[in-house]
Amino acid sequence: MRGIVSEAQNEFDKIRIEKQSRSLTTGDVRKASARLFKGLNDKSKENVFARCGELLDAGLHCVAFDFAHRMKNFYDDDTFFIFEGWLAKYVRGWGDCDDFCVHAFGELIHQRPRLFEQIIPWTKREEFWMRRASAVVLNYTIHKGGSKKINPFAISDLLMNDEHYLVLKGYGWMLKILSTKEPKLVFDYLLKNKNEMPRLAYRYALDKFDAETKKALMKK
Repeated sequence: MRGIVSEAQNEFDKIRIEKQSRSLTTGDVRKASARLFKGLNDKSKENVFARCGELLDAGLHCVAFDFAHRMKNFYDDDTFFIFEGWLAKYVRGWGDCDDFCVHAFGELIHQRPRLFEQIIPWTKREEFWMRRASAVVLNYTIHKGGSKKINPFAISDLLMNDEHYLVLKGYGWMLKILSTKEPKLVFDYLLKNKNEMPRLAYRYALDKFDAETKKALMKK
């Protein structure tokens, strides 16, 4: 019996043959992942998360994170520690960070916003992707209108002058999404912090405002 990793590679090969191309898009990977998940005989959380571990060890992160998201109806508080472990061990760049955080991990925080307190220590982690994740993982909840159940500004305060540009972009992105739900709060926050917030984060954060508001926020 083939393992999940070899099955995944076989699915990728099928798609490459169908496309007559060796390159795979994110959509291609999602398509392969859907087939693989459907083919699992045992869809218990324990088995699926074990398969996720095998996929992560093999570098097939996108498939593992997709599997994890498909198990959203079975999340509990302990799922946080599993996901946190994956984030620290396997993620090394912004792509995997965002894929994981805006889908599976973001869904978990949306379901269980009390876990927000567990995220705050990430802002002090040495790994930049953990610090970026502390902001990006909130985007799903914010987008779903649950910002009042968490505290996005507490995260941006802690990341305000982070040394890594991808962290600055990360919390700027979070504030940009928040501005579509709570424009007055974000406007006031940006106005208050305009002289301290790095330009990179600041410009990301104000991106969704109308031209007149942007002009007002950019005034010295």
